[in-house]
Amino acid sequence: MSPRGRPRTFDSDAALRRAMLVFWEKGYEATSMADLTAAMQIGAPSLYAAFGNKADLFAAALKTYKAEIGREIWDALSKAVTARQAFADFLQQTAFAYVRSDQPRGCMIALGILNGDTDAIPACELLRDCRLENSTLLRARLEQGVRNGEIAPSADCQQIADFYATVQHGMSITARDGATLASLQSTADAAMAAWNALTSPR
Repeated sequence: MSPRGRPRTFDSDAALRRAMLVFWEKGYEATSMADLTAAMQIGAPSLYAAFGNKADLFAAALKTYKAEIGREIWDALSKAVTARQAFADFLQQTAFAYVRSDQPRGCMIALGILNGDTDAIPACELLRDCRLENSTLLRARLEQGVRNGEIAPSADCQQIADFYATVQHGMSITARDGATLASLQSTADAAMAAWNALTSPR
């Protein structure tokens, strides 16, 4: 039996990346279906058939974002020899990534949505889970530093991870507001100035 309906005539991966850029630039709630169909260069029926509703499309776009964007930020955590250098590189790579001219400023995970109406709850939960995952990655690198003897066993790794995750979120907001690379790098340096106090014996 032949497949029902007309065959898909667009590049779904390319369309999804274009949708990702719209969500990243405007946020979930401010993005309309008209915005998405215009950016994706497809009609609404094709969008629904290929990706489902707006929430489903956002989930797919977020998955693409996590897979393709900002890998150098998170790779810095594992590449550096010491925990301190890992976090310094993590913040510096964040600064570079958040002001790139070929993509929206800041971070889709930090800026996509914080609170919304009932329709936005799935998107809110997805982004919250991503932020928690990021904090978990930071904590794991700190715990490795404890095992390596770089960080005091008494240090609160979760608290430190949350602090640096919060710094990164703030960098995303200020980048969206027009902060320069130099300004973001200064923020990164200021955050690293707290490292010894956070990681030394108390």
